[in-house]
Amino acid sequence: MSDQDLVRPTPVSGFSEWLPEVRLIELQWLDRIRTAFERYGFSSIETPAVEKLEVLMAKGETSQEVYKLSRLQAEPGDDTEARLGLHFDLTVPFARYVAQHFNDLVFPFKRYQVQRVWRGEKPQVGRYREFTQCDIDVINVDDVPLHFDAELPRIIHEVLTGLDLPAWSININNRKVLQGFCEGLGIADPLAVIRAVDKLDKIGADGVVALLRDRVGLAPEQIGSCLELARLRGTDSSVIAQVRALGVESALLEEGLTELAFVLNELADLPAGSIVADFSIVRGLDYYTGTVYEGKFVEWPEYGSICSGGRYENLAGSFIRRSLPGIGMSIGLTRIFAKMVADGLLRTGASTPSEVLVVVPNEEARPRAVRTAAALRARGFNTEIYHKTEKIAKQIRYASRKGIPFVWFPPFEEGKPHEIKNLDTGLQVVADPESWTRD
Repeated sequence: MSDQDLVRPTPVSGFSEWLPEVRLIELQWLDRIRTAFERYGFSSIETPAVEKLEVLMAKGETSQEVYKLSRLQAEPGDDTEARLGLHFDLTVPFARYVAQHFNDLVFPFKRYQVQRVWRGEKPQVGRYREFTQCDIDVINVDDVPLHFDAELPRIIHEVLTGLDLPAWSININNRKVLQGFCEGLGIADPLAVIRAVDKLDKIGADGVVALLRDRVGLAPEQIGSCLELARLRGTDSSVIAQVRALGVESALLEEGLTELAFVLNELADLPAGSIVADFSIVRGLDYYTGTVYEGKFVEWPEYGSICSGGRYENLAGSFIRRSLPGIGMSIGLTRIFAKMVADGLLRTGASTPSEVLVVVPNEEARPRAVRTAAALRARGFNTEIYHKTEKIAKQIRYASRKGIPFVWFPPFEEGKPHEIKNLDTGLQVVADPESWTRD
């Protein structure tokens, strides 16, 4: 094969892949996330990567992002797979799952789901075509108690704290606040205002003013009041008084402020500044109806949200004639992880999970090496055997390059003792594979 025939090994944009030492850390993160979710009683589910297009388009907002499936070798006229697509989030598949298994689930149903999703959009910084979402949701028949609005951000707070990230905050608001505020101002289309305010981070105050003036048709006084509300921030429930001081009143506004105060008070024991009441956070999707969340890196406010979610009235309304309200949050694992990798903030180590390398001084010693490795594995140590007989120095160098901390020397001859070398300290001692410990 000539050089011209070689296919250049370049990745597809918007799809991440990591070297082994980075992937090991990602797996550790996933383990911590799953452990935290299960500690609070959430059960794992997994839905297929593929759903029917009618299911994926049930919500309508992101149908243009769906990757459709087709077979390269399909028969002419066979469009069976054309009715299928890759899921673009985990919420829509979860809605279908709950409706399908409604009679088999125990409510309130507390589920977590950690899977890849795919979106057919232009890749940008922090935005990918394939990424991992880590979702938790509580769904119930007719009503979800308000204390879950505080429990979910507490769980996410615990997860993010355990990942040792740069400074971040979970910003919380309640959709009823802005909607009720608009009603108090006599605005006929509160949802249009919500969609405009949701763009505040992207287009700035001047851009939002233009939208509210030109598209929504608000008066200058109404625009000024909405922006004044959106600029309010607070780290505890005292911020509620600042909203009331704006002088706008409505029953829905008061309901939203009461719910928000409850959530902030429930989270008051968490470290100062990690929970922020932010009245610009409204989440533009129409199905959010109450508490909403959006997590951000403090140093990079322009970077996309690292976690998000909110309360919704009827998750599965497109699939079943039952009222199934819920509340959910999602950690954008790929978005967080990619930022850490790109900025050199990830402390990588070994490129292998192996803890011990058993050397093979000669082929006669290989059976002893195999028995030694088996004994260590049986006691829970990740152990590999060197792949061929070479100079011991070369085998040790192999372990060092991969980050394997211990090198085990089985006896060169029957009856001789085993020895193990700690590559960090250089200490080499006699050891027994049936009783050795790392300490």
